[in-house]
Amino acid sequence: MQSAKCALLTVFVALLSVRCGGEIVGVQEITGLPRDLTAAEEGLIQSDNAFGLKLFQEIASQEEAGANIFISPLSVAMALGMTYNGAAGETQQAMEETLELQGLTVDEVNESYRGLIDLLRNLDPSVEFLLANSIWYREGFAVEQDFLDVNREYFDAEVTALDFASPTAASTINNWVREKTMGRIEEIVDDPIDWLVVMYLINAIYFKGDWTFQFDPGLTADGPFYLASGGQVQVPMMTFGAEAEVRTYADQDVQVLDLYYGGKAYSMTILLPAAGGDLDVLVGSLDSERWQEIVNGLSAASTDVVLPKFTLEYELEMKDVLAALGMGIAFTDLADFSKIRSSGGLYISKVKHKTFLDVNEEGTEAAAVTSVEIREVSMPPTFVIDRPFLFAIREQFSGTILFMGKIVNPVAG
Repeated sequence: MQSAKCALLTVFVALLSVRCGGEIVGVQEITGLPRDLTAAEEGLIQSDNAFGLKLFQEIASQEEAGANIFISPLSVAMALGMTYNGAAGETQQAMEETLELQGLTVDEVNESYRGLIDLLRNLDPSVEFLLANSIWYREGFAVEQDFLDVNREYFDAEVTALDFASPTAASTINNWVREKTMGRIEEIVDDPIDWLVVMYLINAIYFKGDWTFQFDPGLTADGPFYLASGGQVQVPMMTFGAEAEVRTYADQDVQVLDLYYGGKAYSMTILLPAAGGDLDVLVGSLDSERWQEIVNGLSAASTDVVLPKFTLEYELEMKDVLAALGMGIAFTDLADFSKIRSSGGLYISKVKHKTFLDVNEEGTEAAAVTSVEIREVSMPPTFVIDRPFLFAIREQFSGTILFMGKIVNPVAG
């Protein structure tokens, strides 16, 4: 990440030489953020990164061995951040701890998300970055206006009251998801919508960036990728075909490669366990301190690169993962979301996360959607005997029927 302490920094156009699979031409090189981050914004970014790393670790621990994983911690954090505005009491405290927001007031969290959204949307004109938030609530549901207003103002959330009983309700929400992810994620809401669901809080992120130094398509060829199990598979392997400007870091546990996109504001950071190392051990060691050590240790280098060309789709229902991280109360009837509805009686029923990733010679396309589903706590059913009925008085253990009767009019005597 660019230094948060830099003053107003310049953006300039670098006219670059062209070769097949070479450095892209005429992009604006981004030399830093357009303004200083506030202390609260720095704190929020640290919190989001800490949450994202422990979220990834927990998912990795619960996933099947050998499974690919691809998540957007920012998407999950933003969807839960909107929901956090509706939490109170122990539920708010549990979410605060899970999201690593201790030390930040709710106002600081909201104001910092507003600033971060604006920065990310406009940082690099050569990279397509779309970020959208929305809240959909059941028509007639008595939602607190302050909750909607805060999320509109600070998360730029689109707010819509929708007839969830309509046959087109789910498709209306899913069309929004499809539009905001450029068609890469088709749906996030199940059809039909359950009658107890009262709200969806949804974040969508779309990223498309060309490599600053592009791979030569003419040199892509199948090559071996060595599996942790000891086997290997043949995959298309991309290469620059020449040395290119990258950043690297290495120590006894890890080798790191940083590949720039566009004007160098964004990059893909690839962590490879040192020879003989275990990827799961590396994941388990990757806390905030270790991550920062690696990022701060990156330095400029010139090298050729061989990287797999691949596409990945991933989805996960995050209830168990988030409960394991400490916010289990939010998924129970003990949840307190009285800032969404003053009378309470609401809980999170699902947190669905879907992602898409395409890595090719030109660059990377990625999309993510997170949906927080809010339901009403279902009250125990009431057995109402308000019409003619039969009844029996019996002994439970032997099954002996002592009396039987039929009541057609309780006042007839």
